[in-house]
Amino acid sequence: MTEASIGTTLDQIIIVVYFAVILLFGSYFGRYAKSTSDFFFGGRRFAWWLITISIVATGVGSHSFIKYSSKGFQHGFSSTMTYMNDWFFVPFFIFGWLPIIYYTRVGSIPEYFERRFNATARRLATIMILLYMIGYIAIGLLTLATGLYQILGIPLMWTVIVVALLTAIYMHFGGQTAVIFTDLLQGFVLLFAGLFLFVLGLNYLGGFDVFWNALPIQAKLPLGSFNSPPDFNFVGIFWQDGIAGSIGFLFLNQGLIMRFMAARSVHEGRKAATINILFVLPISAIVVSNAGWIGRAIVETFPGVIDPNINPNDIFVAVTNVVATSGVFGFIIAALSAALMSTVDTLVNASAAVFVNDIYKPLAKKEHSDKHYLEIARWSSVGVTVIGVLLVPVFNSFATIYEAHAWFHSTFTPPLIIAVFLGIFWRRFTSAAVIATFIAGAGLMILGQVFPQLIAPFDHGIEMQAHKPYIYIGALYNLFVCAVTGVVVSLLTQPKSDADIRGLTVYDIESARNMFKGGTPNDREGETIVVNWEIDENLVPDTVSFTKQDMDKMAAEKGDLVYLCDKRKWLGGLKSIHTVIGEPHDDPGMVYMDQEQAKHSLFTKGRSLTAEKEM
Repeated sequence: MTEASIGTTLDQIIIVVYFAVILLFGSYFGRYAKSTSDFFFGGRRFAWWLITISIVATGVGSHSFIKYSSKGFQHGFSSTMTYMNDWFFVPFFIFGWLPIIYYTRVGSIPEYFERRFNATARRLATIMILLYMIGYIAIGLLTLATGLYQILGIPLMWTVIVVALLTAIYMHFGGQTAVIFTDLLQGFVLLFAGLFLFVLGLNYLGGFDVFWNALPIQAKLPLGSFNSPPDFNFVGIFWQDGIAGSIGFLFLNQGLIMRFMAARSVHEGRKAATINILFVLPISAIVVSNAGWIGRAIVETFPGVIDPNINPNDIFVAVTNVVATSGVFGFIIAALSAALMSTVDTLVNASAAVFVNDIYKPLAKKEHSDKHYLEIARWSSVGVTVIGVLLVPVFNSFATIYEAHAWFHSTFTPPLIIAVFLGIFWRRFTSAAVIATFIAGAGLMILGQVFPQLIAPFDHGIEMQAHKPYIYIGALYNLFVCAVTGVVVSLLTQPKSDADIRGLTVYDIESARNMFKGGTPNDREGETIVVNWEIDENLVPDTVSFTKQDMDKMAAEKGDLVYLCDKRKWLGGLKSIHTVIGEPHDDPGMVYMDQEQAKHSLFTKGRSLTAEKEM
């Protein structure tokens, strides 16, 4: 399609202006990326509420609007059942995985595999995680192009290239800080736009009663049928999304992990995860699915307005075009763009982190400056975006984006899921077992793809389709063969000693915390104080100096970690720094720091700071 067939010139202008604003907004925050820590982890400085909203923008990914709207149109409210599964594994994440990765300061998930197991495990994990993330990028690019190419009047693949280029530009300059603040803006936009679309749809139909009564009985059920139809059934989606998808998203999505590692503390990360799962995800389920529900109600109430045989991938754009006026339509489609860029920017940044930490650094013949690694990170973010574009046609071969995403999750995550989960929660899991899980487990998975009869004993009565059989329930078979491989090999081989895996399992988090603090933590409760600041170049590097009275208020001692932050809470920790308390001074209400720390934190001269001892 080369001519615009949906929307008006005003809508096109709004969409283009939106992209320009996001580009400028993201690039502006590039000035905060002064090191690889800033580029990948945002300097570990941000408040829970900022992390929460940016997680929303990532979780409500570019595929979500079109993916869940398509199933909402076909199957009604049961489209939300895939969105409500993450709660099951959140406790494992916030009390197990999150403190481990935060306190050990791992630069990437593959780095954890080397510390927990060995270098071979790291190399295998690197390959698999890069495939996982770049595939996710490709799905995101395909989804937005599906929604935009008819509006912009250019072919689908050219649309993919345009949005990929825009994402790569601001990612090249901004890094994780740009991602977080861009996603903060986009998180609000997409939640508002999704709910606003629901209101517009209800108004178009004539009210909630008309909407509810227009839906078929089957569309009002919260869960799909147990094992039918083959392309949407409860048991298959439970294993694919509730198990493989949830663990994959919470434990293996490097982009999400980096978002939590940008939090100022483990406690702030836990708050972000809890608020997200209890309050934000239920709202998000409505946001991403309601266009499909409205579309089904319109088909039943106003015949001829929407083709009942429309491609499910197109229902979001079609409904938006029907219920929204000119300009509003462009704004809502811009929200779809927000969802795309929020997912893709996170994964591009994460892929760059894996490339630098797990491929470039180990292969480099000599140690380079942090500035050099930062530049490599920026260019590698461009490279993975290009590869993502090249993979788009692979996922475009599926009937819908929902099926493409389901097959992708079921096929690429199981070996990693078993490896990371057993590594965290089972001390006995061995290095030989994790390698066997990656290689032998993956081999058995491939056999299942070639000979789907191997999956049949696990299918719970789901019909085997001729084309791409077992889109969802294949996840159960894949998890089973990988888990059996890992457990059997672990029982036959020698595990590492407890000393060798100190701080790397859920049973030894306190050791990881001690290593993070550089000694036994000072857990005495203290106050958060307000101080002014000045530069003192005579300080020991990377330390700050308080008065003894202020140290007593904070219940702090020399050598303790302290978090200094601009007093303006609405900044969410953007202007802040983690540092170490040095020798005290005698100037009341003042904290002294060196020039480098002041430069890195971007504190504003004359602005007061809050100071809090880190527990």
